[in-house]
Amino acid sequence: MIIRKSPAEIEAMREAGRVSAKVLREVGALVKPGVTTAELDEFAETLIRLEGGIPAFKGYGGFPGSICASVNDQIVHGIPSAKVVLKEGDIISIDTGAIVDGWVGDNAWTYAVGTVSPEKKRLLEVTEKCLWAGLDAARPGNRLGDIGHAVQSVAEAAGFGVVREYVGHGIGRDMHEDPNVPNYGRKHSGIRLEPGMVLAIEPMINAGTHKTRQMPDGWLVCTRDGRPSAHFEKTVAVTEEGPVILTAEEGRRRPV
Repeated sequence: MIIRKSPAEIEAMREAGRVSAKVLREVGALVKPGVTTAELDEFAETLIRLEGGIPAFKGYGGFPGSICASVNDQIVHGIPSAKVVLKEGDIISIDTGAIVDGWVGDNAWTYAVGTVSPEKKRLLEVTEKCLWAGLDAARPGNRLGDIGHAVQSVAEAAGFGVVREYVGHGIGRDMHEDPNVPNYGRKHSGIRLEPGMVLAIEPMINAGTHKTRQMPDGWLVCTRDGRPSAHFEKTVAVTEEGPVILTAEEGRRRPV
């Protein structure tokens, strides 16, 4: 069941979004060679709590971290570890979530560690474009397939693969609500988007094949061919005025 939010509820979600966005930005600023993903996780949890939030990921389905930290060919759900030391040329997807007053904010960004290869640089640029294309499609009267089609069109025009098995989602008092939001699809297909829907749109784009492999820990997902992957995400509200990003520190009200 899709839970539409009232304007007051969307307003209430801004604080969870603000905290999630601030934590993501500040954790991203710490990304450099020699840093471990466990250090990033510890910093994120501390900051979430200092900002009055609760880590949304920690304990969710048994997940042990406050962030997901996925490096290079790792697509999503990487468990932070003192054994994972970032090195020059890596890319790392950092996914942060915070609960404030019962509402969840969820966002992700993929960062370069120092100077990266031309392939990785282009992958980051294209995946970010995919995110903005998907967000721009989150408008009343469009359909769910319009979001996926927008993301897929940008990715595949660049020769990249769009992950199928993992998708965006509705979000509110639960981190994962209906509907699922695929990063692929046909225009004018699927459910109609209506004001009050709040979605986490999160393109996961691979430099090579779209195919994935689940790792033995039951969480980490990697590309099948070992080539790099990027992941970008924002929480957005569908409003009469257009898509409004909720995971924004400045809490901006204007549409995308």
